[in-house]
Amino acid sequence: MAASNYTARNLSVLEGLEAVRKRPGMYIGSTDSRGLMHCLWEIIDNSVDEALAGFGQSINIILHKDGSVEVQDDGRGIPTDIEPRTGLSGVEVVFTKLHAGGKFGGGSYNASGGLHGVGASVVNALSARLDVQVDRGGKTYQMSFRHGIPGTFASSRTPKPDAEFTPFSAPNDALQIVGKAKRGVTGTRVRYWADPQIFTPDAKFSYEDLTARARQTSFLIPGLRIAIRDERRMPGTPGEFESHEEVFQHDGGISEFVDFLAPDSSVTDIWRFTGRDTFTETVPVLDSNGNSKLQDVERECEVDIALRWGIGYETKVNTFVNIIATPKGGSHLAGFEQGLLKTFRKHLADNARKYKMGNDKIEKDDVLAGLTAVLTVRLAEPQFEGQTKEILGTPAVRAIVSKVVSRELAAKLKSTARAEKTQANALSEKVAAEMKSRISARVHKETQRRKTALETSSMPAKLVDCRSNDVEKSELFIVEGDSALGTARLARSSAYQALLPIRGKILNVQKASLTDMLANAECAAIIQVIGAGSGRTFDVGAARYGKIIMMTDADVDGAHIRTLLLTLFYRYMKPLVEAGKVYAAVPPLHRVEIVNRGKANEMVYTYSERELNQLLKKLEDEGRSYKEPIQRYKGLGEMDADQLAETTMDPRHRLLRRVRIEDAEAAERAFSLLMGSEVAPRKEFIINGAHQLDQSQIDM
Repeated sequence: MAASNYTARNLSVLEGLEAVRKRPGMYIGSTDSRGLMHCLWEIIDNSVDEALAGFGQSINIILHKDGSVEVQDDGRGIPTDIEPRTGLSGVEVVFTKLHAGGKFGGGSYNASGGLHGVGASVVNALSARLDVQVDRGGKTYQMSFRHGIPGTFASSRTPKPDAEFTPFSAPNDALQIVGKAKRGVTGTRVRYWADPQIFTPDAKFSYEDLTARARQTSFLIPGLRIAIRDERRMPGTPGEFESHEEVFQHDGGISEFVDFLAPDSSVTDIWRFTGRDTFTETVPVLDSNGNSKLQDVERECEVDIALRWGIGYETKVNTFVNIIATPKGGSHLAGFEQGLLKTFRKHLADNARKYKMGNDKIEKDDVLAGLTAVLTVRLAEPQFEGQTKEILGTPAVRAIVSKVVSRELAAKLKSTARAEKTQANALSEKVAAEMKSRISARVHKETQRRKTALETSSMPAKLVDCRSNDVEKSELFIVEGDSALGTARLARSSAYQALLPIRGKILNVQKASLTDMLANAECAAIIQVIGAGSGRTFDVGAARYGKIIMMTDADVDGAHIRTLLLTLFYRYMKPLVEAGKVYAAVPPLHRVEIVNRGKANEMVYTYSERELNQLLKKLEDEGRSYKEPIQRYKGLGEMDADQLAETTMDPRHRLLRRVRIEDAEAAERAFSLLMGSEVAPRKEFIINGAHQLDQSQIDM
């Protein structure tokens, strides 16, 4: 019965911008802060496209106190003459007609981010008010809209979205001349108030996202000046107490962008790969009668890539199409990764003996480890997957980018120039080592299970394991030397405390390659015993112990060993440090035996010269005596087992220092300075701090 009531009257036809207001998520993704920012990107991208085309050198973005946002540029200005098909001015066409703009035919923009012609009109439809002013031909034109409908607002000292609004009855009256522009001055100013009926109440413009986008764009278009002014006085923002303005302008290109993004010390210099190629694309073309027919069109694709590899294992690849970010990649990223993998596989296969490759093949993750890159392609009318432009879909771009990367990278790897040859060898060793580390981690993960003192078949023979299977309560003491191991074995609680001795000073992994680190017996033993892998394969949840405690002598050599261990943890097991699972034991420096008349003498331990002096002064003031000489511990091996247990290993009495990374950037600089391969900065650091050294504290 219900089926018979379903007639043509039940069908809805949404005209013009009604569809946008009815289904905003279809056009901007969501109606929260993310969708609000997407609207702003659409307006900014129109100004950026003008600069990209060579028109305009500055963009100003103002976040007004009343919640509106304004974007100003000095481009050519939106056309103000009449568009013949619609009989409307160019300004009205751009802001009221879906799929209308200057980026379809290719005559106005050879490469742009706005392609679908819906950006400005969608923003207009979702705005309670939008005002646009255009400087062009010596005149200033103005048009206002409410919900995408052109009209006039009641005049007031400050523009308001809820002011009385009167729609225009005659279309040709919509664009008004409101002033004169200076000779030669052109540009567009757009100010809009997002409609609170569309967006959620908590939707806000993100100042951090805005500055990040502005900085990124200034790198991609050298010389473009982008100024952001925040007048909102919002808590938690730089402009919380007064209006705040930042200006971004970079005269360099994407090479500087890579240098800005790089998180670690370099293995290679910043390399620049460029190239271009053409492809044929079959697209629908409208004839003069409005009929669509398929036609083959030749396109040109320009590729520009800046990249470098660092000593770390994190990957940072930013991709762009006509300077519009594509955070989810697409055909250009696929071609980039394909070119890298193909070239490295061939190069390492040709030099398999040199890099000890065996029969194993590298994978994509091995090549991408430590890579920082900015990939840009420019082409007319790229195919994006959706209006949000997060994925490039043009298939032909993949082969073009892959070809450019393969050609340029192969030239770098085969270069005979001394500097490039050295970097190519270091990079190849890094990629080969990443492969070996991945394979080792996979084999270890497949065979891994918790080992105890009765079951240590896959663990190093020198490991003295504990009995407990409770990871959170178990502790691994990394002990300096076999003599200290003997004392620690008697002092420990075998239920939950494991011991791993190391012989002297381990490898400085800040200087060494990944291959050298894995080949070092002490480093390999530590990684194997902790059991959570290393580098990008490290899984803190797989660690076999809840605490990793470095127990070294309280002297200069002990401090050096502790620093080398920390370098290993920071460089290859960083999540362990970030999780607060790495500690340094604090053994005492002195033992003072205080004489007590009529009862047993009292033993007191001190941990610094200052603490010892304070204790001796206190005893003198109280008239108490102590036995001479005071025992000074030169190493852990000098302690009896009960002394070591009481002072350093027993949780009821011991003192541990937890290692934390409060400032990752400062930590990176410190490790690079103190443990890195560059001698000159370290020498300068030592000379500048020499006056702080107390020579009497040095053991001769």
